[in-house]
Amino acid sequence: MAHILVIGGGIAGTAAALALHRAGSDVTVHEAHPESAGDIGAFLTLASNGMRALAQLDASAAVTAVGFPLRSMRVLDGSGAEVARVPLGEAADPLLRYRCLPRGDLAAALQAEAARRGIGIRHGARLASVRDTPDGVTVHFTDGSTATGDLLVGADGLNSVVRRGTAPGVEPRYAGQRVFYGFTDAPVPAGTDAGDSECITMVRGSAAAFGYAVSPDGGTYWFARVAGEPLTADEIGHGTPAHWRGLLLPLLRADTTPAADIVTATTDRVMVTNATEVPTGTPWRSGRTLTIGDAAHAASPATGQGASMALEDAVVLAKALRDAPGTDSALSLYESLRRPRVEENVTVSGGISRGTHRPPSPPARGSAAPAARLGDGELVRHLEWHADLWAEFGAPGPGDRRTR
Repeated sequence: MAHILVIGGGIAGTAAALALHRAGSDVTVHEAHPESAGDIGAFLTLASNGMRALAQLDASAAVTAVGFPLRSMRVLDGSGAEVARVPLGEAADPLLRYRCLPRGDLAAALQAEAARRGIGIRHGARLASVRDTPDGVTVHFTDGSTATGDLLVGADGLNSVVRRGTAPGVEPRYAGQRVFYGFTDAPVPAGTDAGDSECITMVRGSAAAFGYAVSPDGGTYWFARVAGEPLTADEIGHGTPAHWRGLLLPLLRADTTPAADIVTATTDRVMVTNATEVPTGTPWRSGRTLTIGDAAHAASPATGQGASMALEDAVVLAKALRDAPGTDSALSLYESLRRPRVEENVTVSGGISRGTHRPPSPPARGSAAPAARLGDGELVRHLEWHADLWAEFGAPGPGDRRTR
C-alpha cells in the first residue's frame, strides 16, 4: 500500500484523497487553512461529468445533500427576450444532474465524507518546500514539521506552491475578464423566472455576461463576467460590496434584463476576482510529484468546468495508480488521458473570456443539448470505476494511447 501525500484540502485534493483511498492507497491530506474555508458569496455549478466522477467515488449523497439540482438552461438576449431553453447535461438522470452550490459547501461536504471514511486531513499545514529522492518525497511545512510519502499530489490551487517545483517560473496569467459573484436572499424581481428553481439563466448582455440561478428557498446566486484590465491584489483586498455594485450596475443597466435588479438587491455578499488560467503545456510532474486540478490546469470560469475537471482528475489518477504496473507508467497514463481534455477546456474558456472565441450558439427551443466537448465519448470509460485503465488505454501495442 503506497502512502500518498496530498497538498490542498479543497475540491481537487479532497476528491483525490477519496479516490486514492478507494483504490487502496494510504493517503493524508495537508491543508494550509486552519479549518474548512469557503469563498464568501461564490458559487459554482457541477456539470454532469463532475457528478459522474462523484458517483464513481460513492460520494454522490454527500454532495446532493447540499445545493440544488439544475435541469435546464435558458438564454436571454440584451432585451430580456428568451432566445433558447435547453436541457442541461444528463438531466434525465437524478444522479447526474447539474448541481448549483457554494464552493465552500462542496469542499466542506467532501472533507466531511473523507473524515467519515477515516482519511486523515491535517489543517494548518502550510507547505514550505519539497524534497524529492529516489526513495520517497518529503515535504516541509512552515511550522517546522515534515511528512514523507511515496508520492506527492499537489492540489493546492491556482497559486500552487507545489507547481514551483514541477514547473519553475510558470505563473498564472490573466484571461481578460473580471468575474463578480453574489448572493441575495431578497425577493427576486419580476422576470427572473423564480418559479423554476431547477433552471439557470444566462444573459448575453451588451457589456457583461451574466448568469443566475434561484434556489428552492428563494436565494439567488449570480455571476457577471466583464472585460477590462485586471484588478490589483490591493483593489480586490480592499473592495467593498457597495464598490463592486457601483462598478457593475452601470454596465447591466444598459440592457433591459433582470440582471441590474438582482445585483441591486444584493447588499453584502458580493466578491470579485480576476479570470485567470495556467498556460497550456505547463509541466505537471517532477520525480515523485504531480499537480492536479487548478494547480495544473486552471481555466477561466467561462465554461464553468473547473470543479468538474478536478473531480475527473481525482478518479482517473486513482485508477491509473491502481491499474498500471508502476508509478511512472501510471503517471504517464494519467497525463496522456487528462491533458488533451483539460487543455482544450483552458483554451476554449480563455478564448471566451478574451472575446476571441464565441460561446456556442444555443440550440432552438426543443432541440438537442449542445454538442459534447472533446473527450466526452471516452470519458465514461475513463471514469467507470471497475474499468481497467491500463488494459484499455495504457498497455503497450498498436493501441497504446501514450504514443498518440
